[in-house]
Amino acid sequence: MSERLERLLGGPETSWLVERVRRRLERGRPPIGPVTLSAATVEQRRAIERLLGRRAGAGSSLSVSLDEVDRVLRSSGVCPEGLAAAVVLLQGPVRDLGRENALRDAAWREAFAELDAALTDRPELSGWRSWLETTGVVRRSTGDPHEARILLDTVAAILLRLPHAGIPIGRLAAETCGDAHALDEGKPVAALALSAARALGGLPYAGDGTADARRRAWAAVGVHLDDLSSSVLCLGLPGDDDTPAGRVLAATREAGEPCLLTLRQLQRHESPIRAGLVRICENPVVVAAAADELGPRCPPLVCTGGRPSAAVWRLLDLLAAGGSEFAYHGDFDWGGIGIAGAVRERVDWRPWRYDSLAYEAAILSGKVLSMTSLTGHSRATPWDPELSAAMVRRAVRVEEEMVLGDLLTDLAAGSGDSIARFRDSYRDSSALGSITET
Repeated sequence: MSERLERLLGGPETSWLVERVRRRLERGRPPIGPVTLSAATVEQRRAIERLLGRRAGAGSSLSVSLDEVDRVLRSSGVCPEGLAAAVVLLQGPVRDLGRENALRDAAWREAFAELDAALTDRPELSGWRSWLETTGVVRRSTGDPHEARILLDTVAAILLRLPHAGIPIGRLAAETCGDAHALDEGKPVAALALSAARALGGLPYAGDGTADARRRAWAAVGVHLDDLSSSVLCLGLPGDDDTPAGRVLAATREAGEPCLLTLRQLQRHESPIRAGLVRICENPVVVAAAADELGPRCPPLVCTGGRPSAAVWRLLDLLAAGGSEFAYHGDFDWGGIGIAGAVRERVDWRPWRYDSLAYEAAILSGKVLSMTSLTGHSRATPWDPELSAAMVRRAVRVEEEMVLGDLLTDLAAGSGDSIARFRDSYRDSSALGSITET
């Protein structure tokens, strides 16, 4: 670099001009057009006059034509390559911010690649994936695409195992993260995996940070923090005198009270439970109402409490091993359909007022007082393909509470073959709104 260039553009009085040009070059813009410095000092004005060989105007602001500076540098021989080359000589190579940004964006896309592959055909997690992007939670927790990729690859491995039929959180962490404590509270991977678990369970992605909320969110996808935090609500199941769980079931059945069994109790109950026809509902309100209305007369009823926990799966397995048959009812929304599908993969069931005719009947009966719109992605209903089509067409959500009276009527009838008869009644009735089980 020549002394003349250093003298003309290398001092503190012209540093603002060089910086302006450098920023333009970094962004891929040519050093042309005017630049203006407000409240220029006398020294800054005189430095520009020495550079251009003329007065630099009057007033408090100083405006300089970059085209003129380039021309002066070239014609005077101070820097024959022009202004852009002069900036490089004075301050070193210019960063290519456009290329850097493109590379950084590509690195972040690559960081999400494994996770996005794991989310293929998982529409229930599309909202959560968008939430990750819009909130920037991953970038805030890592700040580096390479670190983010390691983190997200681990989350992807966890999601491939969720929802689970029932697994301790330590085992899930060991098998997917190589560290039994990787999903302990406070770990970065634990926070992201928990938000995904909440999404699968239909809960707010952020949720509250209490230990109880964390326990419920993991339980909703079949992950239990311990064998006491996972539980299942039931009513009217037969018990026995030989096991602790059997005695609890027998006592609560006799009293007509709901029974809350823990996973610990059910894991220690090895003999099958023989209960005949078992009705399955999604919401605890059905169990509470059945206990109030029917008490000891209520036939076997199991509540999933939303997405089944490990305790729910264990109880259903014990009932299936005892030869029980199952009839299922849940909310008519896409989350409820997803839960029903998950249960159906575990145990075979017949619809309990949970088909297209029952859905249409509930709407036409006027029991759905507030027509809440369906949200989320549609799901298949293989037990009755017409149900999914009807829900898409109607776009109305029907919760179990809205048809509680019909469900209680069915429970009151209580006979083992009542499901077949009440399903036939749909097809024989001309008044969908007044269907009841006989």
